[in-house]
Amino acid sequence: MNIDLKELSQLSAIFRELFKGYHLSRRDAELYSQLNNLQDQYRALFKALGYELVCDSRGYYYFVPEQMGAQVNKTAQRLALFTFILIEHLADQGRDPLAVLDGGSLGRDELPPLLEKYRELLLQAEVSNLDELEDKILRRLTQLGFAAEDNGSLRFLAPMHRFLDVCLSVQQDRDLAASLHSAEPLPAPQLMDEDDDELALARAIAEEQALEARI
Repeated sequence: MNIDLKELSQLSAIFRELFKGYHLSRRDAELYSQLNNLQDQYRALFKALGYELVCDSRGYYYFVPEQMGAQVNKTAQRLALFTFILIEHLADQGRDPLAVLDGGSLGRDELPPLLEKYRELLLQAEVSNLDELEDKILRRLTQLGFAAEDNGSLRFLAPMHRFLDVCLSVQQDRDLAASLHSAEPLPAPQLMDEDDDELALARAIAEEQALEARI
């Protein structure tokens, strides 16, 4: 494929965002539009440079890392665990989790009771108070393009589907176990040791999405 670099006028900005782990979605209108319009050229160029560009049909782009460092792994696990908590929290309130996490929002006034209700699970993510919840989870959600600040609320963006897919899969496994009268219900996702690659949620997320959008 012939790649005309003059056409890739947003190359520098797009690469910078993807390289740092950000997920480009329709909210990033200018960068997303160029990626969408010149997707084949960007994919070919990034592939030649050793990067795999994934386009999810639900409207976002990201790089699949060749190797996942311990900190990246732990961040992904924290975000997946928080997503699982949100799904259960919203369902308990009679709200549709998918409707909220797919373009909806969560008020910050909901965070204190959520923290109290799921304190034991959040401690696995080294989150024991609102400041740590803000720093280790909410700030990372916005920095990586999974959510955005919206008038004091957290509005969820299309890339949240990366975590939703994993959490809903876990929920389906739990439902299956219940239907088979299992004596040992499957647990919620937990943070694992950094060396536990086989069970690492972060790796599962990357592998699942890469298989769906392989170049």
